[in-house]
Amino acid sequence: MFSCCTATSKLTASFARLSLRQPHSSFSTTSAILKAKLPQEKIRYVPEVTELKLSAYKQESRRTGVIARKKGMTAMWDEWGARVPVTVLQLEKVQVISLIKTSHPSYARMQIGCGERKEKNVTKPLLGHYKAQGVEPKAKLFEFPITPDAALPVGTEITAAHFVPGQLVDVTAPSLGKGFQGVMKRWGFGGGRASHGTSLAHRTPGSTGNINPGRVYPGKKMPGRMGGKNVTVIRLPVMKIDTALNCIWVKGSVPGYDDQFIKVRDSIKLAKRSLFPEGANVPFPTYIPGQSPSLPRETVAKVGGRDPLVPATD
Repeated sequence: MFSCCTATSKLTASFARLSLRQPHSSFSTTSAILKAKLPQEKIRYVPEVTELKLSAYKQESRRTGVIARKKGMTAMWDEWGARVPVTVLQLEKVQVISLIKTSHPSYARMQIGCGERKEKNVTKPLLGHYKAQGVEPKAKLFEFPITPDAALPVGTEITAAHFVPGQLVDVTAPSLGKGFQGVMKRWGFGGGRASHGTSLAHRTPGSTGNINPGRVYPGKKMPGRMGGKNVTVIRLPVMKIDTALNCIWVKGSVPGYDDQFIKVRDSIKLAKRSLFPEGANVPFPTYIPGQSPSLPRETVAKVGGRDPLVPATD
């Protein structure tokens, strides 16, 4: 027992001597040197916005998106009398909640909230976040990447006038869940032959591999759960905006069920068409009542071109 304690004390003394010599070495890993080489906190950037004012829109600028609710589909007629199927999206108390810090000064992110929720139905950490920003609890929160010049003060309300009739938008939402489906519905397989000798194999996927390597490769198209995933539909034209009901009418179908939250943003993938129609007055960073020009209740996009119902004379 005595010899064990003696050996332990000798080891402790030797480690103490090594620790005293270590700071003089060029390969020291003391806490002070680690802090000097590897700072604990990274530099974060957030745009400083003091007041809400209009500015000129630039081609490289990127405005914020909004959160809307899908109200259903209907139809409208354009200036030539052609029927256009549209989806109605309504903005319900869309506000800027906070500005998110990023690791680069040229990039910024903005948190947007939509709707309203009772305090008893909000978690305490999230409720503290709302109170720190001075806004009411929201039903849904999303973040949108923006350029620093498009930042908005916290609490700014975004309306349907944020969009311009005729512009292109991208919409994102979870698609309708269709449950467990076979390969014909899920992947569009043609199915087997419906001829003599085919027994209960008309809609089966067929062979899924061979003996070597004796397994199914990952990613093989097989039956499984279909739908219920985020889907983005790009380059949908805005056909009309209603400033009284705070609605935007988007051409075509939008993923998701009715009354679902939809993310709507300016289109970021453009091929041949420009983002905004020619000569459009783009509200940048958003529509500001009193500073932006007043708008009528309904503004309809102009399709332009030749009347498609009149046959060509040539």
